[in-house]
Amino acid sequence: MQEISDKTSSAIREIFGTDKALIGMIHCPAFPGAPRYHGKEMNAIYEACLRDAEALIEGGMHGLIIENHGDIPFSKPEDIGPETAAFMSVVTDRIARAVGVPIGINVLANAPIPSFAIAMAGGAKFIRVNQWANAYVANEGFMEGRAAQAMRYRSMLRAEHIKVFADSHVKHGAHAITADRTIEELTRDLAFFDADAVIATGQRTGDTASIDEIEAIGAATHLPLLVGSGVSKDNIVEILKRTNGVIVASSLKHGGLWWNPVDVERVKAFVAAAGPALKG
Repeated sequence: MQEISDKTSSAIREIFGTDKALIGMIHCPAFPGAPRYHGKEMNAIYEACLRDAEALIEGGMHGLIIENHGDIPFSKPEDIGPETAAFMSVVTDRIARAVGVPIGINVLANAPIPSFAIAMAGGAKFIRVNQWANAYVANEGFMEGRAAQAMRYRSMLRAEHIKVFADSHVKHGAHAITADRTIEELTRDLAFFDADAVIATGQRTGDTASIDEIEAIGAATHLPLLVGSGVSKDNIVEILKRTNGVIVASSLKHGGLWWNPVDVERVKAFVAAAGPALKG
């Protein structure tokens, strides 16, 4: 494997203090300004997010990602208003004060600049970016990689301590624009543009990447590798054998549905299933 970045430390170990991390996803309800927001009091929204965070940590997860998943349909980065960053900063600060574990931020769709602002304001340790380099056609339309603008913005904030977890071959889109380039080449581009970790995904929320794709992405990078969708107690051991961690959402919710609250018993069962792979 050719190394094309001078990053040598593991962002997973640096952030979580372990070589394999279990990261739970907090799907925030719709915020004001989004179509699915119907006047719910802000404290009720914050408390719902906090309850999910507490259930994930009580169940044994190592960290969290906060995401504005309730803001469907998602806007392109240039159309996301300042209200999203404001509300997510409050959520992040309240959760950070309550649970004391590493937190990441993902602003949909593909918005690393507000993610960095929220992370800096709320004390988060990393951001997730769905399209960091290159371009593809997403549900929201044509989506370009945002690395150049985002890294300059991070420098302006003096936020170099906030890491970037970048998806490879991101879900919810078509990759015809880069179809003449392999997944391995697209993965190497993430390191070239200074990402700190790589995330493999399936085709949609709740759909996992195939083992073949996980192995292909892992072989193409010296950065830590995570799987970011479709992870459950049934496949966690096989996935952790090949990766440095997972980001989990739907399978930890009541009924396995992303819009439901976190089920702490599902979290405990998931963490128990992951136990042997975490020790190996």
